[in-house]
Amino acid sequence: MLYWLTLLSDGGDFFNLFRYITFRAGGAFLTALVFGFLFGRPLIEVLRRRQGKGQPIRADGPEGHLAKAGTPTMGGLLIVGAVLTATLLWARLDNPYILMVLFVTLAFAIIGFADDYAKVARQNTNGVPGKVRLGLGILVGGLAAFWAMSFHPEGLTGDLAFPVFRELLVHLGWFFIPFGAFIIVGAANAVNLTDGLDGLAIMPVMIAAATFGVIAYAVGRTDFTEYLGVHYVPDTGEIIIFCAGLIGGGLGFLWYNAPPAAVFMGDTGSLALGGALGAIAVATKHEIVLGIVGGLFVIEALSVIIQVFYFRRTGKRVFLMAPIHHHYEKMGWSEPQIVIRFWIVALILAMIGLATLKVR
Repeated sequence: MLYWLTLLSDGGDFFNLFRYITFRAGGAFLTALVFGFLFGRPLIEVLRRRQGKGQPIRADGPEGHLAKAGTPTMGGLLIVGAVLTATLLWARLDNPYILMVLFVTLAFAIIGFADDYAKVARQNTNGVPGKVRLGLGILVGGLAAFWAMSFHPEGLTGDLAFPVFRELLVHLGWFFIPFGAFIIVGAANAVNLTDGLDGLAIMPVMIAAATFGVIAYAVGRTDFTEYLGVHYVPDTGEIIIFCAGLIGGGLGFLWYNAPPAAVFMGDTGSLALGGALGAIAVATKHEIVLGIVGGLFVIEALSVIIQVFYFRRTGKRVFLMAPIHHHYEKMGWSEPQIVIRFWIVALILAMIGLATLKVR
């Protein structure tokens, strides 16, 4: 919205700054950060009064989690509110990719909110039925994939691009829509599974957002794409403003989510943030790179899939408990140890993902 202040510029004054994506990204970061600090405590107080007993704690979970009973959930409202406010203020709202990412974020936030509300209202861990959540997620992801496909440049429409090997393109045609939906829904649910310890999910999400902010900015510039050897996708540079807002909002949330957490992000936040990362990957044609940058989320999701599959086949467990962060809790690792070590893993994987931009 503030971009339109450039209409008041003669080319050499203060208003001209709003033409620059980097300036507006900085503004989005600060706006979201201030939003988090201003509204964090009041939101937590409202959630605590409204929810009473807070988020239900699984009886079969790690014993240490019982002490978290009474902690309010739906803290994702703080992050989503910060990101939406910052993006609406600082991004160009005529950019199709910004609108697509905002649509996915808000849609998954609504799905997550409904799930959190059902859990709190019933005081059990059974929220919205899984098939309903999955169906709605696929619908949102499919619409977003079609949306992105409609604006991708002619030479990339419906194609799957690979990191490192720029010349390798697999033409999926209309199958790109279910593929894109799979990426978005998979990312949303993988982040949701990761959100099981105080501060565990939000920092890897911010790391991934920072990485994809750089990628979006790079693939949206012809000079960078030529130098880095990646495909040019016009107009994706604006996505860095959304990513900057996500980082600012994430830091504001982490202030209250740091152990011991005063609030949980809940499905409201985890589904929205994961869906946003998936949407950005689809928009920038870096779906496979998301599997590297978000490798921690992939590991968490795979641990659940492996556990369920193996248990159904043999009646035995591969992990002491899934997702895998609970396995390490059962092994005796403290919660801060798990969280910080998983952050380190997320950072390493993000660096590897960025390296694919230049490896030829």
